[in-house]
Amino acid sequence: MNLFGVMEIAGSALGAERLRAEVVASNMANLETTHTPGGGPYRRRLTVFRAENASPFLFQLASFSPSSAASTGTALGRVPGGVRIAKVVTDTSAPLRRYQPGHPDADAAGYVAYPAVNPAEEMTDLLGAVRAYELNASSVQAAKQMIQQSIAILDKA
Repeated sequence: MNLFGVMEIAGSALGAERLRAEVVASNMANLETTHTPGGGPYRRRLTVFRAENASPFLFQLASFSPSSAASTGTALGRVPGGVRIAKVVTDTSAPLRRYQPGHPDADAAGYVAYPAVNPAEEMTDLLGAVRAYELNASSVQAAKQMIQQSIAILDKA
């Protein structure tokens, strides 16, 4: 795999993690939404990731032993093609019910259905998305620096 392939994979992950963070933000924004245009409370949404098609490539394996400087062999490996959001699914958990008889969305017994969204869980998911985004941005930066150093070496030659 070349350095541009690394940038493609990391770029696909950046896009997927951005969408994941947007979905989590939507869940947090609708934490108290008891009535949606479709009827009923907001339903938490979740992202489903999928790996892009992997392509075969050949790479050299080097093994060193005290008796010989180096010997090489060829092995078949796989280059991952990146990551994408396969779909955004709706959580099927039952809504939370709170007794609020004066609420406009209360049922006959006085209970209001609220989204089954746990703020602590959403914040943890958001933190994971942010960390993964930062790591992929760092790998893009590292690949960029390696490309620049390679060009500088070629200019000296």
